[in-house]
Amino acid sequence: MAFNWTCPHCETKTTINSDDHTKDESNLYKKNADGLKSADILWIVCPNTECNKLSLYLRLYELNYVPQIYRRGNFIREWNLLPNTKAKVYPDYIPIAIRQDYEEAYTILELSPKASATLSRRCLQGMIRDFWGVKQGRLVDEINAIEEKVDPLIWKSIDAIRKVGNIGAHMEKDINLIIDVEPKEAQLLIQLIEMLIEEWYIHRHERELKLNSIVGIAETKDKAKKNE
Repeated sequence: MAFNWTCPHCETKTTINSDDHTKDESNLYKKNADGLKSADILWIVCPNTECNKLSLYLRLYELNYVPQIYRRGNFIREWNLLPNTKAKVYPDYIPIAIRQDYEEAYTILELSPKASATLSRRCLQGMIRDFWGVKQGRLVDEINAIEEKVDPLIWKSIDAIRKVGNIGAHMEKDINLIIDVEPKEAQLLIQLIEMLIEEWYIHRHERELKLNSIVGIAETKDKAKKNE
């Protein structure tokens, strides 16, 4: 059966057919403390000939025994084994420190959402300092410094990253108070980081390329006139 898929390597949106993937099922029937389990091992080769890279996924399910038959139960979770993260591959003109924090935030997302949120907070601070040239020392002061420079809703979302990231970065005064960060919440923070990378860095780079092309056209025409 064909299905839609986006390659994590080249980000090409495509349809995967039977020739592009292989799926194997494995069942654990042996009794154990965690219960019976079923797993799918999914191999996908990107059909984009310029990429053609391999992706590997593992999906885990409950396995239930009903009279004389085993049936797959609820989905538990999925692991991305190759590549081991869903992080996008960004161009080199984005500072490496920002790319590394972003990639690490995605890599640790399922294992520790709280740590992922903290890395998103760190990534955000690096972006504000690099892109806006703001270095106030404290992130809250740096965010306040760009309030008039960004869209109001974007600014509120940026401040939300700081607040959620603080849960992992700073211990509560009451050490018995435990505030968790859910994986979906940490992923939303990462998605905002992706949005800011797109709007701040990528759009600026694309704009510079277009404007330089226009300037180049004018310079070429001027040279042609002088040679007449």
